[in-house]
Amino acid sequence: MLVIGLIREGKVPADNRVALVPSQCKWLVKHFPDIRILVQSSVDRCFTDEEYIQAGIEVTEDLGACDLLLGIKEIPVGQLIAHKKYLFFSHTRKKQPHNKELMHAMMDKGISLVDYECLEHEDGQRIIGFGFFAGIVGAHNGIMAHGNRTAAYHLGRVAEVKDYRELIHTYFGLKLPRIKIAVTGSGRVAHGILEIMNLMDVQEVEPDEYLQREFEYPVYVHLKGRDLYRHKETNTYNREDFHTNAGSYRCVFEDYCAHTNILMNGVYWEQSIPRLFSMETLQRPDFRIQTIADITDDKNGSIPCNYGDGTIDEPVYGVDKVTGTQTEPYLPDSVDVMAVGNLPNELPRDASRYFGEQLIKYVLDDIRKGGSAAIERATILREGKLTAEFQYLADYANH
Repeated sequence: MLVIGLIREGKVPADNRVALVPSQCKWLVKHFPDIRILVQSSVDRCFTDEEYIQAGIEVTEDLGACDLLLGIKEIPVGQLIAHKKYLFFSHTRKKQPHNKELMHAMMDKGISLVDYECLEHEDGQRIIGFGFFAGIVGAHNGIMAHGNRTAAYHLGRVAEVKDYRELIHTYFGLKLPRIKIAVTGSGRVAHGILEIMNLMDVQEVEPDEYLQREFEYPVYVHLKGRDLYRHKETNTYNREDFHTNAGSYRCVFEDYCAHTNILMNGVYWEQSIPRLFSMETLQRPDFRIQTIADITDDKNGSIPCNYGDGTIDEPVYGVDKVTGTQTEPYLPDSVDVMAVGNLPNELPRDASRYFGEQLIKYVLDDIRKGGSAAIERATILREGKLTAEFQYLADYANH
């Protein structure tokens, strides 16, 4: 018997998403007699305790009987249960300083950790995540912010609708002006952005066309790795080599800065990968970008003027193009930055349902059967010890 527990999210501000929605829990226990699910009571979760109870799932405070605990965001140290196996986004794989204490606590408590972010196919493609709905909400917010700046149109907040279906209806009759939008990335975030581009009737054009002419209607260009990066010596792009030797590449996005009104950023970033542009680029007279939706949201990352998260209530701030200082949004000499770390929380029920489908399809059945190569590769800790795959975290993990 595999006993699965859905933990109450404890990070502040509280995350309202959940790994499995009530209907998915009901389906699992119906089709797999060797699975039992317990749900820790929560007032913040986007699905109520009563909805789980109506689905026939036990709601309780005590998850001590569980073999596997499923969360979403980082877990406060005081809420960790010793010697359990956890799945959640730990945000430790890049040695994030603010989660060092969490890593130490998990090791001290003999916890096994499988990180959703590390679940990948053999070619490095992410298996599971909220990226699609981050792209949906982030793209909406970017278009909304540009409307607020220019007063050319008005778009309401995602939080004003109950679900994704209702959000789509808000786009009927929306007429965007002659704007040019650059979409970067090739993963789930980018797919979510492209969904909104299509729903808003923004037309796709090829990179050379985008750079060479203006249009009488809104357009976007989709820039993937091969469009963004060139090897410093050979001036070519090889995906495998780039992921191994990103420092040997330069970014050519600056060519697009004079031709773009809105940047929708969905690229994966780490320290070795060149930024899309520099802070000095902001000062160029031909820098045309007015709105940046940094959906992958790495502080001081691929977008150098990302100074950290806004909030769902106030997702946009400004950055002065001359001084580089953070300002109020929509000022004449600033560029607006939309950077929010929990964008899917604006459509939590849809995002949770989507996430749960992936979890059931690619992860839970393998765990029930004893594991898989992908789960092994994503296991950061086994009973409090770093696995071979993550020995590079030793200096970060040691007290």
